[in-house]
Amino acid sequence: MTKKPTGKKGTKVTKPSGSPRDSKGSPESHVASKTKRTSKTAKKTTNKRTTGNATRSEFRQEFSPTLGEVDLHLFGEGRHELIYQKLGARPITHEGAKGVSFAVWAPSAERVSVVGNFNAWDGARNVMRSLGSSGVWELFIPNLQAGELYKYEIKSPGLAKVLKADPYASYAEVPPATSSIVHESNYRFRDSRWMKKRAGREHFRQPLSIYEVHFGSWRRVSEENNRSLSYREMAEPLANYAKQMGFTHVEFLPLKEHPYGPSWGYQVSNYYAPSARYGTPDDLRYLIDYLHQQGIGVIMDWVPAHFPKDAFALARFDGSALYEHLDPRKGEHPDWGTYIFNYGRNEVRNFLLANALYWLKEFHIDGLRVDAVASMLYLDYSRNEGEWVSNQFGGRENLEAISLLKELNEVTHRECPGAMMIAEESTAWPMVSHPVYAGGLGFDFKWNMGWMHDTLKYFQTDPLFRGGNHNSLTFGLIYAWSENFILPLSHDEVVHMKGSLLNKIPGEDWQKFANLRALFGYMWAHPGKKMLFMGGEFGQWREWNEEESLDWHLLEKPPHAGIQSLIRNLNKLYLKQSALWEADGEPAGFQWIDADNATENIVSFIRRSPSSRKELICVGNFTPVLRENHQLGLPRKGTYRLLVNSDEAIYGGSGVKMPKSIKAEKKPVHGQPYSALVTLPPLATLWFEVPQQP
Repeated sequence: MTKKPTGKKGTKVTKPSGSPRDSKGSPESHVASKTKRTSKTAKKTTNKRTTGNATRSEFRQEFSPTLGEVDLHLFGEGRHELIYQKLGARPITHEGAKGVSFAVWAPSAERVSVVGNFNAWDGARNVMRSLGSSGVWELFIPNLQAGELYKYEIKSPGLAKVLKADPYASYAEVPPATSSIVHESNYRFRDSRWMKKRAGREHFRQPLSIYEVHFGSWRRVSEENNRSLSYREMAEPLANYAKQMGFTHVEFLPLKEHPYGPSWGYQVSNYYAPSARYGTPDDLRYLIDYLHQQGIGVIMDWVPAHFPKDAFALARFDGSALYEHLDPRKGEHPDWGTYIFNYGRNEVRNFLLANALYWLKEFHIDGLRVDAVASMLYLDYSRNEGEWVSNQFGGRENLEAISLLKELNEVTHRECPGAMMIAEESTAWPMVSHPVYAGGLGFDFKWNMGWMHDTLKYFQTDPLFRGGNHNSLTFGLIYAWSENFILPLSHDEVVHMKGSLLNKIPGEDWQKFANLRALFGYMWAHPGKKMLFMGGEFGQWREWNEEESLDWHLLEKPPHAGIQSLIRNLNKLYLKQSALWEADGEPAGFQWIDADNATENIVSFIRRSPSSRKELICVGNFTPVLRENHQLGLPRKGTYRLLVNSDEAIYGGSGVKMPKSIKAEKKPVHGQPYSALVTLPPLATLWFEVPQQP
């Protein structure tokens, strides 16, 4: 069964933002605000002829097309992986002249013109040439340079002229302005060592601890009207913080340009342009490069599932349903008020496939977390009977989207060695993170939404009644090896009246903090890679708000500083303990000690590293009761060193006196040949290092 979507996209955006007639990007405002400039354009002669009922002007150009037949053929086949180097606006030298090449796909258009300040936004002055049946329109304008504002004026049969932003623009104005900007990157990356190492990285058998970040609200400048940091301003403090906290990667909510800020970047209007809210494309390159040089990987959320209906962007681009399905049963999301891409159209598939490669190649992004995969897989996603159309076999599977996802993962892995593809997929669709050649979708990882929901349900239950929900802690291990999982405590869990992680938990303040520390200790020992949304690492009280900075001042208070200290130490131990990550997706990496103690709300298990034979034991006491002399089964004789105690006073815990180690005795318990008497502090998680075999 598919689940109704919740969270960020559950709020409909019905009011178009950044309309080209009321923004800084409009012809009126540009003409009024800047001195009119003209450039030498291609010489042309005008010939009037009638085609059907339409009259159009033909222009003879002095420059040959900048796209070749091979480019157009591959694009029509949906296989031009570098099409972003051909479409859009590109400063080049063409046939001895410096200028800008413009190219756009608009097959239903009667006429397409490039307009901007350089021609007073007059669509009659730079009319583009149609390149046959490809649907591509092209024009080279000499003497133009990077920095020019532009749009496409599109006239379709029977429709009024419209102004559209360039779908392939690599830079755009700061919203609510909507013009595209001619851009040429001059950035030179200095992360060759990182990229070489990444290419050989086997992510499944390596530590992966991700810090999820909404760029605009991580840290703001209160002294300057609460503005967000820029890409360059963010580089050093974020890299230092991620390193100090022991995270291996940061994951940004989408940084592609979007008109509506409260969509957090998930309502994308410019798929190839980084958000200008925080700087230029090269500023973003600098940020990623800096993070790499500090040893921090970068993942970005990527949204191929839908796009907004804003009139200046992709919607009804050339007067037809070009990028989307015309039939609303296939082409519109009822919950999100957005359009759905036509995954079966070659040129649309090419747009999306090349876009993924664009971010991985041109910005050195280390991984893409693909948003809302479930909504792509099912034709009846969040629809009632009669509101969807079955596939050719009468089923509910979206065969075109499935084909696209498989091709996406094959192409990105082939072209970008070491890059990760991560699926946010909330149903039981099989083999999401299995290779395409083995019948899977080809992703590297899948978010474990089931674990997230079950675990939060358990910790949101009053400890008095947790015994009845004990299955919520143990059920995830039944399917833990079916996928390569990431355990996500994401932004979706701390918005829309859901409350922060700390505020979800019942009880007095002490119990809230103790429960959160115990949850983190349990999560970091549980099979699966880790992901935590910003603010959770120090126990922010209030629900996340994208318009405000995190409450960093809370770190002045010991309980919050204690949680931060715990996360820091968990991450650093996690990196050192191969038992916690080497066999995350295999039964060989895990064994229960005691999964059935629902009466006392205790669980215990072993994590193993098959190659090094190192082992670690995790035991959690999820009641506010001190339990002394708990008989804990152990796999071998020797002294077990205490690595983590989430109840330690340095973390804000009760500071129950604990020995630094325990010694196993030959007394079988819980199916283990040895055991020891252990003190379990209230609402606490403990880690013990198992002595290695001689």
